[in-house]
Amino acid sequence: MQEQHAFPFLREILLFLILSGILIPILQRLRINQVIGFLAVGTLVGPFGLGLLAGEVPWLAFLTFPRDQGIAALAEIGVLFLMFMIGLELSAARLWAMRRWVFGAGTAQVLASAALVGAVLLLAYGLDSQAALVVGLVLSLSSTAVVMQLMAQQGATGSPLGQAAFAILMLQDLAVVPILLLIGALGGGGGSDSVALLALTTLLKAGIAIALIYLVGGRVVHKLFRAFAEHRQPDVFMALILLSTFGIAGLSAAAGLSMALGAMLAGLLLAETEFKHEVELMIEPFKGLLMGLFFMTVGMSIDTRQILAAPLLLAASLAGLVLLKALVTASLLRIGGQPWSRALEGGLLLGQGGEFAFVAIGYAMSARVLDPALGGQVMLVVGLSLFITPLLVRLGRAIGERGEHARDEHAAASDNGALGSARGRVIIAGFGRVGQQLGKLLGEQNIPFVAFECNAKLVSKLHAEGQPVYFGDASRPELLRRVHADEAPAIVLTMDHAASSMHAVRGIRREFPHAQLFVRSRDEKHARALRLAGASVVVPETLEASLQLSAFVLEAMGLDGRLVAGIVDHERDLVTAKLLEPEGTRASPA
Repeated sequence: MQEQHAFPFLREILLFLILSGILIPILQRLRINQVIGFLAVGTLVGPFGLGLLAGEVPWLAFLTFPRDQGIAALAEIGVLFLMFMIGLELSAARLWAMRRWVFGAGTAQVLASAALVGAVLLLAYGLDSQAALVVGLVLSLSSTAVVMQLMAQQGATGSPLGQAAFAILMLQDLAVVPILLLIGALGGGGGSDSVALLALTTLLKAGIAIALIYLVGGRVVHKLFRAFAEHRQPDVFMALILLSTFGIAGLSAAAGLSMALGAMLAGLLLAETEFKHEVELMIEPFKGLLMGLFFMTVGMSIDTRQILAAPLLLAASLAGLVLLKALVTASLLRIGGQPWSRALEGGLLLGQGGEFAFVAIGYAMSARVLDPALGGQVMLVVGLSLFITPLLVRLGRAIGERGEHARDEHAAASDNGALGSARGRVIIAGFGRVGQQLGKLLGEQNIPFVAFECNAKLVSKLHAEGQPVYFGDASRPELLRRVHADEAPAIVLTMDHAASSMHAVRGIRREFPHAQLFVRSRDEKHARALRLAGASVVVPETLEASLQLSAFVLEAMGLDGRLVAGIVDHERDLVTAKLLEPEGTRASPA
């Protein structure tokens, strides 16, 4: 017993570190979202998973978390650092740069989603107004951690939809503050007539406390970091980060606010200083571990027995939450200028509940605003919504891409009427990086050209920029006849795919036997096959890259530029001659 008091919850800490050390590399290798992985493992080893069997199978007690006490201690630390990292991501400059989406669409999304969810809970489930208000506000928020990680994996954070989604998530993170204050006000007691007055009084007091902490704390924190940053000692810097986080969290608790809110304020204070990036670098090695700590404890709070007890009710609640939030978010994204397909993608992207729900619901239950049974059901629905988020994102991605592809194909096809006037132009088939470079050079010399590309999205983008690029497959004879390929001074094939270029060469040579056909190939073997199929000139890209590299090296060794040019031209002629040799005349290697 003495040892337990000396280092409480040592077994839980060691088990968490072991699971994290095994789990994080596996999730990275399998490209599984870490949040979902930690939730699943927490559910599995928690008191409602394998922990239920710890009494019957003694050795499971060493591999599970059968007790709530150790979980609560770990969860407190995880919550504080989660809120700190959320605060660190926010800054006044960032909010102002995206103010239209943040304060416009973001505010509308939170209020509309909360109103709809609250109305359903009030009318269909018979909840009282306070509980419906709190649950509606909590469920209006989405998961910043899950959504941002999934968007980063898809490379979508810089897209218009990604920026809009991020702006809405920023407002949701800001909404954490008034929601926590509202829960505290409602937990103060009083009849229904005094709830509004009590809430306003509590919000006013909390606003004054936050302003004092922010103004005074900001000056103190800034001076502390500036004074000790000169020493450039990582241990001192880390100590200051921990002091700021726990110190401001303690001040918030002393002012009657939650410690989680104080940790978020600490992050906001540091986000406004010149030390923000240094702080991010310092906590980066611990970021995944701390996030894992929070989400694993969230998974441990999910009672799987409730799923078996009422599967239909849970399924209906989960579907209703996702559907309501997706429709609200999609409508706002559409009003903001996104096409319907991308708006629906954004709606599904933000359709889940957020990690903050576990903090707020726990706070509401402790303040006796929510019944524990109701709070447990809400947390279960949120947890399940996080589990299905990757599937929702995949479905949304498919809807967005299909809609955009159909739209771009329609736009590209409508432009094909202009092709009839394309006489006597160079025809470029494939307008990727090589085709675009060729088009640039032809344009600079005032040589007219027309290009075809099978990527409808690329066609739409380049055509909008005024370039003569059209959607189509240049191997189709009817398309080439429309641009009078028999009168074209040259037809250039630059496509990447080897089979596509071979198919195009054969089709063009069959329909237009006298055309000058210039083809890009991958290597000498591919080039020889294209020559045999009927290409006039074939340029292996590996040959030109190696010749250019060789020329630079020879000049660096001191050889004269004209001599180097002669050597390179001679080597190019040798390779070209080999390509022109009939297959049976090549000498066998000795």
